[in-house]
Amino acid sequence: MDPEDAAELTLVDELAGELVRHIGAASDEIASLHVHNASSKRLQDHFATLLRDRLGFEEEVVLTPQDGLVTRARPDFFYRFDSRRGILAEVERGGTTTNNHDLKDLWKAHISVDAQHLFLIVPNHNWREDGTPREKPFPLVARRMGAFFGDPRREVDVISVNVFGY
Repeated sequence: MDPEDAAELTLVDELAGELVRHIGAASDEIASLHVHNASSKRLQDHFATLLRDRLGFEEEVVLTPQDGLVTRARPDFFYRFDSRRGILAEVERGGTTTNNHDLKDLWKAHISVDAQHLFLIVPNHNWREDGTPREKPFPLVARRMGAFFGDPRREVDVISVNVFGY
């Protein structure tokens, strides 16, 4: 790893640390937003107060289209290191694994010429109407994302993925 890449990963780690601290400090508020049939937008708005307002992420920007691909990728949040590198951040809720949103987010980061890093903010549990947990997306997402690293045959054009559970 060259010094520029090492400095970039240091910044990624610092931003990830801020997000981890925020999730810990705001866990009660996040829990009140993450209930059965709640709006995904409410959770995205909650995380916007940190990502956009304090850490400098942009919200719902259209990423640079790649030659030959018809895509108008628009992540929930995007952090630019410079004009050609950055972090794509997605806040997921009910469809994290049932609709493969986690894999779609990884694909979005992979095909984006702007994104080299991915922050996935996912539920630890999704809930049934009676308040009992119906699935546990966080461990599944962490395992699925890990499958794309460590074997050259399965690697994607994403340097790092950080999975945050709320």
